[in-house]
Amino acid sequence: MPSLLAEPLTLPCGAILPNRLSKAAMTEGLADVYGHATGDLDRLYLAWSDGGAGMLLSGNIQIDGDHLERPGNVIIDREPDDDTKRALSHWASAATRNGNHFWAQLSHAGRQTQKLVNPHPKAPSAVKVGLPGGQFGQPVALTEEEILNLIGRFGTAARICKEVGFTGVQIHAAHGYLLSQFLSPRSNQRNDRWGGSLENRARMLLFIVNTVRTVVGPNFPISVKLNSADFQRGGFDFEDSLQVAKWLEQAGVDLLEISGGSYEQPKMMDMEGMEEAAPQNVAASTLAREAYFVDFAKAMRAEIKMPLMVTGGFRSRLAMEQAVRQGAADVIGLGRPLCYFPEGPKRLLGGMEMLPRKENELKLFPPSLQFLTRIKALKAIDGFACQFWYYSQIYALGRTGRPAPDRTVFQAMREVEATQKRWMKERRAALGK
Repeated sequence: MPSLLAEPLTLPCGAILPNRLSKAAMTEGLADVYGHATGDLDRLYLAWSDGGAGMLLSGNIQIDGDHLERPGNVIIDREPDDDTKRALSHWASAATRNGNHFWAQLSHAGRQTQKLVNPHPKAPSAVKVGLPGGQFGQPVALTEEEILNLIGRFGTAARICKEVGFTGVQIHAAHGYLLSQFLSPRSNQRNDRWGGSLENRARMLLFIVNTVRTVVGPNFPISVKLNSADFQRGGFDFEDSLQVAKWLEQAGVDLLEISGGSYEQPKMMDMEGMEEAAPQNVAASTLAREAYFVDFAKAMRAEIKMPLMVTGGFRSRLAMEQAVRQGAADVIGLGRPLCYFPEGPKRLLGGMEMLPRKENELKLFPPSLQFLTRIKALKAIDGFACQFWYYSQIYALGRTGRPAPDRTVFQAMREVEATQKRWMKERRAALGK
């Protein structure tokens, strides 16, 4: 019997995804110093298009070049010239060569902009990221005029992406980036129409959705990535998320991706402690299963009808099919495994039972020293070291078309840090900063 994962999905706008698997959004770091798409991105997405997923999501495409999630982001913060458009078009063409969708994830890092990119990033309020190490600077609160300008930039970027061949867009309102910062009462302490009540805190996101719909038209897919919760006391919680999801459904969003966490509480990478924040109507079995956010999605499904995408931890075909069968997810997002096993979707659709798992091998501290990760700062370093290994696999896929699974965590850390520093140095020189 054919897998449920092979069934097409018709979105509310009328677009059809050829199957239920999506390459999740993962930051690439392969743009040139001007933020333009490159041949490395083409090569990377050729591999992922050949991999068999019905939809590919890009990594963060930033709508403000001064607020990057990391060095090497693609940037669309103004009307592009012909060369820039051609580069974007080549990327979109490579990413869709097997008839799959390719959606642009549009984002602004806000206060989660690294200090080496911007020492004083703009944010809803002047509330600094609560992490040790000085990686993030003191933010400056956005003015009304700046907020309206950013709403327009999201619309412009969406229009350009449609023009050059992307088949949809996703607005990133999760993981502690700017729109997630607006939603959270911990980071949004404004007392104007953009802060205070949930309705006010969600206003920027809803204005952006409406602006994007206006410029791309009724038949172009619009997705939003939303936290199920921030997993922080006094932050954006599940009931808030459910209400925002209802508003997004009313606004005509075609696919809602459920995620969670931020840099301060990186639950999208490590779900320990999730039970402390889980709402009462979500089963504790989430913790024991590989699909981190399935039960949050099931709780949402009871209240909303729009298609849902769930990303986080999936490895077995059985768990993916179960999530679809139970109605918890219409689309399954696959991330880390596709960095070193890009053909994963095709293999799953062909009957493979389980994607390979590497996380347990990728530890900065050996088993004899894992007790050190009880210290919050060291735990974060260990987690980011693992993340850098995946970055290095993306570099390898982009540069050679093949992963480099034998690369060590230490080698990956050195490579990523050197690459990012070099990129920033060259960008400052190119822009005369």
